[in-house]
Amino acid sequence: MWGEQKRGIHVSQAELLCKDGCGYYGNPAWQGYCSKCWRERIRKTETTKPENGLHGDGGFQLTFSKFEEKKSVEKGRRSSTMKRLFWGTPSPPRQESSEIQEAALKAFQSLEPGDFPGFLKLLRKPTSQRLQSRCTAFLNTIEAYHDLPVEKQSDLVQDFYQNIAVHFNGLPEAQVSQMMEHIEKLIMTRLHKWVFCHDSCDDEQKDLTLQRRIKSLNWVTPQMLRVPFPKGGSDSDPYLPAITAIIEMDAKRAPQDKLICVSKCSQNVFQALALANSQPANADDFLSGLIYVVLRANPPRLHSNMNYITRFGLPHSLMAGETGYYFTNLSCTVAFIEKLDGPALNLTPEEFSSYMQGRRMPSSPAEGDSQRRARENREQLDDLKKRQEKVDQGVRTLQEQLEQWVRSVQEKVDEVTAQSALLENHLAESFEKSAGNARDQSVLVLRNDASHEADPGETEC
Repeated sequence: MWGEQKRGIHVSQAELLCKDGCGYYGNPAWQGYCSKCWRERIRKTETTKPENGLHGDGGFQLTFSKFEEKKSVEKGRRSSTMKRLFWGTPSPPRQESSEIQEAALKAFQSLEPGDFPGFLKLLRKPTSQRLQSRCTAFLNTIEAYHDLPVEKQSDLVQDFYQNIAVHFNGLPEAQVSQMMEHIEKLIMTRLHKWVFCHDSCDDEQKDLTLQRRIKSLNWVTPQMLRVPFPKGGSDSDPYLPAITAIIEMDAKRAPQDKLICVSKCSQNVFQALALANSQPANADDFLSGLIYVVLRANPPRLHSNMNYITRFGLPHSLMAGETGYYFTNLSCTVAFIEKLDGPALNLTPEEFSSYMQGRRMPSSPAEGDSQRRARENREQLDDLKKRQEKVDQGVRTLQEQLEQWVRSVQEKVDEVTAQSALLENHLAESFEKSAGNARDQSVLVLRNDASHEADPGETEC
């Protein structure tokens, strides 16, 4: 089903690795290099700039001894600056005894993986006083100079990671990584408000641009991306847990916690793919699923969160392992969305343009049973809503008509009552008049009878 058309989304394992061939994962933010190779290239670029300026058109050239002297002074200045950052004083404190170091390492070695509260408790103990003072001094220094450019702050944090890792010499490599993750969480949880989406960069503007870009692609369907969906599954979207996980990333402050959200999102994508395919998902299916998740979620401040991770995250978390693989794919996903065009979706330029301008809506002939049922349910709900509105309108109309009828009946009753009262008054008056006339006629008859009786002679004649 998914092989009917040529897939426009393709990525190989080699394309995810560093361009220098070191074996670590590269990143589009570092132009395809890993963090280690990228920083080395930046340092080489910075060191070659003064060398290029040694030779002018007039033949001016510094001697080798002066150049070495300048380089030594610069190195001493950087060393003293880093000592002030890490130690809090112009000179480092006295060396700890081997017994104290061994006790501290033994305590850290007993920690369970991910036990950050336990790490904080150990950090307050006297055996960890030196480590705590170095972390506190570094935090106070960065907060005092929070107006530095964000790239400079990133360099200072990465240098701090390298120097503080020496404190855990003697522990296995896996435990050193765990301790450094605790150090990162301790440092960056406090520095988050100072360095995230810094004023010296354009992360906020890029966030808005990326959000508008994702919003304009809300018409892209899973079928266009060739994302497998389970057949005959539930009505809910199987990628919903992945969407929730990637949205939660913005609420985290430590880079490691943000990477955990990326890992959860990617693992949920693999679980959704496993429901749709009997065979294990390949890299192309995973990338397609991740693109679909990002388009559906439109995560807040995605560009700022990714830059925050690359600038202040631990190098080993981004260069290798599961988190490095997942984050590299997320970076590829964002780069793909920013450059998405018609051929990537098996569309012609005209079709892609019509979709982007809203003149055309995608059809879904290959939608799954769950999607079809969800669509039918939505249509039924819309129909029921319209019918309910008609019923409510009919009830209101009937109520108004009933009230009008009651008012008209009452008016007629009042009118009939008034007419009945008038009729009764008229009848009463007529009855009184007729009764009076009858009495007058009776009196007249009696008087006539009396006159006849009084004069009988006249009557006989």
